[in-house]
Amino acid sequence: MEAASLIAKYFPNTGKEFCIGDCRIRTIVEQFGTPLFAYDRRILERKISLLRSTYPPRFEIFYSVKANPNQSFLRFFVERGCGLEIASSGEFFQAGSAGCAPERIFFAGPGKTEAELLEVLSRGIGEIHAESLLEITRAAAIARRLDIKAPLALRVNPGSAAEGGAMRMGGRPAPFGIDEESLSPALDAVLHDPNIEFRGIHLFAGTQILDYRLLLNQYQKGLEIARSAAHYVGAPLPTLDFGGGLGVPYFPHEQELDLAALQAELEDFVEQTSGDPLLSATRFVIEPGRYLVGEAGVYVTRITDIKVSRGRKFLIVDGGMNHHLAASGNLGQTIKRNYPVALLNRYSSPPEETVDVVGPLCTPLDVLARSVILPKAEVGDLLGILQSGAYARSASPLGFLSHATPPEVMVEGSDTWLIRQRGSPADYLLDQPQAQEQQVSQRSGSVS
Repeated sequence: MEAASLIAKYFPNTGKEFCIGDCRIRTIVEQFGTPLFAYDRRILERKISLLRSTYPPRFEIFYSVKANPNQSFLRFFVERGCGLEIASSGEFFQAGSAGCAPERIFFAGPGKTEAELLEVLSRGIGEIHAESLLEITRAAAIARRLDIKAPLALRVNPGSAAEGGAMRMGGRPAPFGIDEESLSPALDAVLHDPNIEFRGIHLFAGTQILDYRLLLNQYQKGLEIARSAAHYVGAPLPTLDFGGGLGVPYFPHEQELDLAALQAELEDFVEQTSGDPLLSATRFVIEPGRYLVGEAGVYVTRITDIKVSRGRKFLIVDGGMNHHLAASGNLGQTIKRNYPVALLNRYSSPPEETVDVVGPLCTPLDVLARSVILPKAEVGDLLGILQSGAYARSASPLGFLSHATPPEVMVEGSDTWLIRQRGSPADYLLDQPQAQEQQVSQRSGSVS
């Protein structure tokens, strides 16, 4: 989607200068510096309310922590009754620190270690979504030692009928989930082990879906697999987790997901299970992440230099792919496409020149926008990358070239507050064994 359309929709106070909530961008950077990530809390409210009004009450919302694991985000969604979906023991720690009850946490993702399974099982996690037969065996063995039942659902990689989305996942060989055609042995494994409580099915199909019909097609496939599994075990299915998948439009040719059309179809979808005793009481779950937080965030950088090289103009900014790998096109894109970009302090000025926006890193990969048309810029101007609330800071190589890490700022109306402080290059010394050895040596010398 074009930057102008996004700004009109989500940042309506913008005039000559870009505003987040009621705050001018220059006011925010005067307080917190650049580069930084800034988020509009009112957009988070808007998005969770929109999802709740779109999906029938039958559906529970579990926020996908991987989209943005900042504690402020996790607490926000927990306080609004959401569960949390995690993919590591680190995210389990984050979820607990945000006040989420263990039973409101689902754990998915391949390669769960024995240590991770022991930690979450000993703390009463709600569900573990098993990705392989070995993982089922590991969880059962740990549960046996703990003298508990492991709450396991099976994550299923469906057939190609459910494939789709900007990032196609299901319907092909993958390390994620158990292939649909291999589901029976996995069901046998969980049913015949007294230390496992079978909790249901988790669908693994696709993400960044902008066509509601494709999303519904995947839900139908999930329902088909769930019905088959319930008949196989001969008992009602407790949970059917449809995963995430809801997308946001990043690029000019993309249109936002039609939630009104989706809502009209979901009532009929739920009705399909009303007469089935194996599914009528099944708990439906969705795990949105990007959809809830992606549009709330802006990555803000300052232009530090402007140069022309062989006829091409470059705006060099103080942050780059080390802070926002996705915007550089190096996180899943085959062909580099620009995120929505705006010259924030000259927003009302007409576009005049075609430029490349590049970061300060010593690599040709550090391109945040290529051949983008912007107003004529000057050194010191502020450039913003929209749609930066999800898979941005936490999905980037923050340690590359040891630049300071960017802070995160929350905005609500005219209020701003820091939700993650700016890091320092000195932070990297804490990871160096020689620095620790030097400290030990100094302490030892002082004693002698």
